[in-house]
Amino acid sequence: MSAAFYQPPRCHFCIGSHLPRSCNIGKLYSSANAAPMEALYAAGMPNRFALVAFVPIVLLTACGSEPASPPKPPVHSEAIAHETELVRLKLTPEAQKRLGIVTERIGTGTASAMRMTSGEIVIPAGVGGAPINSASNLQQLGAQQVSAEGELARARAQLALARVAYDRASALVDAEAGSIRARDEAKAALGAAKAAADAAAAQRRLLGPAVASIGNQRYVWVRVPVFGSDLAGLQQGQSVLVSPLGQDGAKRSARPVDAPPSANAVAGTVDLYFALDNRDRAYRVGQRVSVALPLAGGRSEGLSVPTSAILHDIYGGEWV
Repeated sequence: MSAAFYQPPRCHFCIGSHLPRSCNIGKLYSSANAAPMEALYAAGMPNRFALVAFVPIVLLTACGSEPASPPKPPVHSEAIAHETELVRLKLTPEAQKRLGIVTERIGTGTASAMRMTSGEIVIPAGVGGAPINSASNLQQLGAQQVSAEGELARARAQLALARVAYDRASALVDAEAGSIRARDEAKAALGAAKAAADAAAAQRRLLGPAVASIGNQRYVWVRVPVFGSDLAGLQQGQSVLVSPLGQDGAKRSARPVDAPPSANAVAGTVDLYFALDNRDRAYRVGQRVSVALPLAGGRSEGLSVPTSAILHDIYGGEWV
């Protein structure tokens, strides 16, 4: 029986494995020796599957070992320089003189506690009349004033006519040419005309000064709304200090006056009125002003420093 031998190249799966160095895929190529080739081929297959299965396991292990990144903090804080670390500036005497900086001694004194609030400049009306403020309808007010002035003129004319009639009736009675009854009727008509004239004059005063002269008033009123719960803590009947709102102008003293009661039920405030000297026309009707109300409890003692020496920083602190 003839046989042929076939020597194939070495298999790379067999390198470094347990198989012999001269391992071939097929040792004997014949129908009689097919078993050794199948056995050797089957022996080399497990190493290939073991290598393929090992690589994914290593990759999965490496991916799962990476640590998770920490979450970003929601707040970032940083330290602010302490006041001892601030810059100290030293000015020369010439620089101090140019800036107007002077040194004064701090002393002790007494001062009244004040409550700062806002007010409105209004025009005072006559006795019993309502003040004229920015909410008043000047066109309607002017029409009412004209009507009241016409009624007053008519009442005064009737009063003059009634006085003439009474004088004539009295002269006739004195000359024994007239009746006493006619004189008495003329006297009653005079009294009625006088009462009508007084009523017309009172109605005109209730409407306040003429619209054309509102800006020329020597004295104006300051209307200050105050919460009803704060009235007990104020010094009633004391003067207040008035200054332009948002400005550092000179403060003026305003005295309390009796005015018709007014309040705001929605806001829960009542109105206080103060008379202010305005001969220089510094304040206009409807202007907002700053008002310092004295608090009850008397005066308190403490250190006295000039107002210009108090500085305010961006954090609301006060420095002397």
